[in-house]
Amino acid sequence: MSRRSGILEFAVLGLLREAPMHGYELRKRLNTSLGIFRAFSYGTLYPCLKTLVANGWLIEEPGSAPEDALAASLAGRRAKIVYRLTAEGKEHFEELLSHTGPDTWEDEHFAARFAFFGQTEREVRVRVLEGRRSRLEERLEKMRASLVRTRERLDDYTLELQRHGMESVEREVRWLNELIESERAGRDQRQPAPESSAQQDNTSGETGGLPRHRGAESSGGTPPGSSTLPDPSDDTAK
Repeated sequence: MSRRSGILEFAVLGLLREAPMHGYELRKRLNTSLGIFRAFSYGTLYPCLKTLVANGWLIEEPGSAPEDALAASLAGRRAKIVYRLTAEGKEHFEELLSHTGPDTWEDEHFAARFAFFGQTEREVRVRVLEGRRSRLEERLEKMRASLVRTRERLDDYTLELQRHGMESVEREVRWLNELIESERAGRDQRQPAPESSAQQDNTSGETGGLPRHRGAESSGGTPPGSSTLPDPSDDTAK
């Protein structure tokens, strides 16, 4: 299984844990809620769904609305298939949620994991956040070293692009520091804050206890910088 297909399977299981959906609904949620899947097609989604069904993690059911099935029959089309998570699928997804290995710190995988932090235990969230921060600090160190080595050989625009990349990484590290501090302070983002607390603490409310941060408002729910970070860690820039 490729890393990309593994991320997609994880996201599909996570969305179906919330509610059964048919393929169109799944694709729409993946496109709108998880920005990392904006460019994928039905040709990618349906083989993934078939694999999950074959593994026993999903079951296929006919659409629940009789009029939809009748309309599809009259039009000579198949009724929509609804995909539902099985007990084995839920157990498998929970196992994936508990995983905190190095792959969970990479750009696309981290974005998918973060999208389902509301279903993840606090201890696991902290480990994933700390791992991501460590990975970005390593990346930042390489970027700085590369900039020092190549500064004299770069034109102004390439130099500015590298500086922009560094600033993006630095901004995400600050954002991660705020999240980690919030988690360690014991604020569980999965639980809605009481009304009295929401009125007194401006870090709760719609964000569920997440620290409000300018860099955390990227589109599609994707963490800032998680999928567009330039990484000029080599000397190939001219």
